[in-house]
Amino acid sequence: MKKLLSLVITFIVIFSVFVTPVYAEDEIFSKETIEYYKNLGLQGTVLNVYNWGEYIDDEEVDVITEFERLTGCDVNYTTFESNENMYSKLSGGGVSYDIIIPSDYMVERLMSEDMLLPLDYNNIPNYDKYFDKDKYGHLVENGISDYGVIYNVGSTILIYNTKFVKEAPTSWKVLWDEQYKGKILMFNNPRDSFAIAQFVLGQSINTTEKEDWDAAAALLSEQRQKVKPEYVMDEVFIKMESGEYAFATYYAGDYELMVENNPDLGFAFPEEGVNTFYDAMCIPSASQNKKGAEAFINFMLEPEIALANAEYIYYATPNKAVTDNPDYSLGDSEAVYPDELKNSQAFHNLPTDTLQYMNTQWMKVKGENDTKGLYTAFFSVIAVVVVIIIAHILKKNRMKKYYNV
Repeated sequence: MKKLLSLVITFIVIFSVFVTPVYAEDEIFSKETIEYYKNLGLQGTVLNVYNWGEYIDDEEVDVITEFERLTGCDVNYTTFESNENMYSKLSGGGVSYDIIIPSDYMVERLMSEDMLLPLDYNNIPNYDKYFDKDKYGHLVENGISDYGVIYNVGSTILIYNTKFVKEAPTSWKVLWDEQYKGKILMFNNPRDSFAIAQFVLGQSINTTEKEDWDAAAALLSEQRQKVKPEYVMDEVFIKMESGEYAFATYYAGDYELMVENNPDLGFAFPEEGVNTFYDAMCIPSASQNKKGAEAFINFMLEPEIALANAEYIYYATPNKAVTDNPDYSLGDSEAVYPDELKNSQAFHNLPTDTLQYMNTQWMKVKGENDTKGLYTAFFSVIAVVVVIIIAHILKKNRMKKYYNV
């Protein structure tokens, strides 16, 4: 009996191993979709994907594994921390990526430097099926759609803690209010932080005038003197969820993640305006597998994959199959899908000399208090040394007196 039971269990285990993958495929995709990707002839090829960290679902649906299983293509998946980090890797040579996902202004820069390949939309049929051109088509004007397909859309946002802030803020100017000293978190990158100051000053966030950057830098320096903000990026999650800070500047989708862990948080789109942005799937000019890259872009537009990514990332998706899906949990989020963002501006690629000037001003803003802190620490050490020397001399004199030397 035990042998029979053992054989039955063994049979069930073996049967489940062979049956489950087939069931999973049929459960997620239609037979037509499965056949489409298997007939592309990508078996044995390699695709190198370079993406932001935590920017693709690997929980509900392991997107990379699903693409590999349907196509037979092996994916090398790596991540970057910023557009500039990604650009440095690409421009430095020695690497060959097939898919990258830069932000709007970086797409423009890569286009201007002939670092992207034009897309063949015959190989991306899901674009016409699912991309919401009516709502997001204006973002990819001026030839951008020739080189990129929008992956996600977002905006900056002001997050606040209702335990410290009793009335919903309406202006970025609250970040200069001294009653919140030591409880403000700012972007730890120049483009986003300068944009906030530029909105307050009524400037374009794409200005090339040095006087504008000087004024914005002066305003940020004033903020640093008044409220001592902390400059953070991903650390913002832990800090705002802890309930110890009054304000944070960050991105709209991430607010939804934070409020799950701290229901005391609220959000506002300041009246001066916010930065709206998109990230796009592009193919670098050095790609060795353009066919596989276009298949990957098409795969990312599949309704099942787009939904999984949208639920995982918490940013707005331009995929109509997702936004029309009643099961999509973020469809009613006012933070992710605001009705209207007045005075919003998008970043554009800036001239090299402007970028260099911005970075120089940013170093001054962040280094101003640091330098003063160094001076303070230096003179404190000198004072301590002087006190020790004086104490030593007095002690020596007392000893001389005691021994009548």
